[in-house]
Formats: sequence, C-alpha cells, structure tokens
Amino acid sequence: MPPTRIATAGSRFDPETIHPSRAKRSNGRRPTSTDRIVIPTDVDDTVLKVTGRSVRLTNLRKLFWPELGISKADLLQYYADVAPALLPHLANRAMVMKRYPDGAAGAYFFMKRAPEPRPDWIETCSIAHRSGSVIAFPLVQDLPSLLWLVNLGCIDLNPWYARCDDVDRPDYLHFDLDPVPDATFDNVRATALIVRDALTALGMPSFVKTTGSKGVHVYVPIVRGPTQKQVWAFAKELAFMLAQRNPTLVTAEYRIAKRPRNHVLIDYNQNAWGRTLVSLYSPRPMPRATVSTPITWDELTDGARTDDFCIANVPARLAAIGDLWAPLNAKRGRADLARFTGAAHH
Repeated sequence: MPPTRIATAGSRFDPETIHPSRAKRSNGRRPTSTDRIVIPTDVDDTVLKVTGRSVRLTNLRKLFWPELGISKADLLQYYADVAPALLPHLANRAMVMKRYPDGAAGAYFFMKRAPEPRPDWIETCSIAHRSGSVIAFPLVQDLPSLLWLVNLGCIDLNPWYARCDDVDRPDYLHFDLDPVPDATFDNVRATALIVRDALTALGMPSFVKTTGSKGVHVYVPIVRGPTQKQVWAFAKELAFMLAQRNPTLVTAEYRIAKRPRNHVLIDYNQNAWGRTLVSLYSPRPMPRATVSTPITWDELTDGARTDDFCIANVPARLAAIGDLWAPLNAKRGRADLARFTGAAHH
C-alpha cells in the first residue's frame, strides 16, 4: 500500500493557516528555545548567537511576501527549522547567490563571488573559470553560514552539483522537467515516471522533488568518477532517447522557439559545468511561497503537486517523515555511471 501523504497546516493554502506563525500553532507542539533557534520578529536588526558564532541579521520585519504576511524573519526561521536536513546536501558545494533585496516580487540579481566584508568564519570555494578569473564562492557549512547567506536576500539556494574538492566530477546527475506552454502538471508527472522507469531499467536509483515552480526535478546519486562533460553527455543521450520514444509528450529541444507546445522538456543542460538547480527545501519567489520539496514516487503518482508544499508546512512534514533524500548523500547505493561512459573512478 502506498504511503499516505501527510497533510499539514497550509497544505492547501487555507488563508487561516498560510502564515508560518499560524502553522506553528496548528501542528500540535510549539517548539521551545531549548530545541530551536528563534529568529526575533519584533526588531529590524539583531545579532544572534548561533553555535558560538555571532550572526548579524537585518531588515527582519521587511515583508518578503506581503500578500501572505511572510517577513524576512519568517524566511530565516524557516531555514533555521529545516537546517538539520538541508545542511548535509549543501556541504562543500559552491553557492551561487540569487539575491532578492526587495522580497519575492522584487528584482533580483545573481552574485558568485563571496561579498566583502564578511565574517571570517565563512568558508569559500575558489573555482578557476575559462575566462582566467578565479572566483571565491561562499560555502554553506553550518547554520550560522546558512543564516548569513539567507540574510543577504537569498530566497532560494543554488548550489553546484559537484563538491569543492573536485568541481569537474559530480556526485549526482539530474533532470529538470519543465512544462512547455499548454502542458499541464499531469504531463509533467507522466514524464517524470517515464524518466524514472528508464533509470530503473538501467539499474539506477532516482529521487524526485517538486521544483516549487512548474515542474519536478529527478536526481540520480552517482559514484564520483565521470567528468562533468561525461555526465552531461549521458543525460543528453537519455533525454533525446526518451523524447524519441515519447514524441507526443516529451521534448529535449533546448531552443525555446523549437519546442513543441503541450510537451514537457527534459532539460539535461543543467548538468553543464557551472549550472545550478535550486536546492531541495528551498522556498521559491512564487506567490504562495512554495518550496522545492522531496516527495516519494508514490506521492507523485497519487497526485502530489507543487502547491501542496510551502514555507508554512514543510518543517512539519520534515519533522514527521524525515529527509526523503538522505540516501542521496550515502556512499552506498550510488549508480556507477562509469559503466556507461567508460570513465575511470576518481
């Protein structure tokens, strides 16, 4: 019997439960200061002591989702609450900063280089680019560095998919399933199952999450060995094969103007060097403050949708079922992509 999807406050965006503070009251147990970092909501600026580090937080009362009453403090509180599950997925990965100084509906800008001045405990990952420049990206290694980064206005997190000690050899590959205009989420769901079945036939485990936007992401943990270019080539070959086998539903056409309407793009190109996908447990700058959330394949089959998961209910879901993507960081159970690429293990 497939597992029952957990319904928590705000999962259907009832206006009485969408605000994070109301969701906290509704889930049966209010966390206390002894087991939870509490972000103050009654001041604009503060210095918070977190695991021995002093973290300066600013503009806490600024509304990042005005229609929902969600402030910057609420966003920081969300990240503090999910940090135990999130941090292992971010460790030792360069972080591309996407900063929204005026909240979810405001303008944003990308930033790669860790800003100065910054706390001396912020670690960086220096990566040489083809242009000859060496960029020191920030690393999110612990809760203080996570709060520091989010305080810069980073609503969603965009880590590299290769770790800093070898940025040319990823330890997972992924597919971004993105609906072309006129395609529905049911089309996305059907495409995700096609990708899953193809990976299963190859003996590869796969994990699925909502993007927090229109589509879903499918990830495959791999034994580190093949280069980024080899991983990208494998993802491209599989995407085009599935598009050829499912011509009325799937496309792998990267040129926007050439994509057939009512199809779902299997975007393999996010495996290219330096590209990023939004992290799991990242809120998105969408009207409902949705979150990119790991789900089971059974949940997807049973009708789970992006709008089911938001800032208001994901912490309670995590507390109830744990991190569904914990195996993505395990040493065992990884796909040996070298069997398909001929790459030597590193």
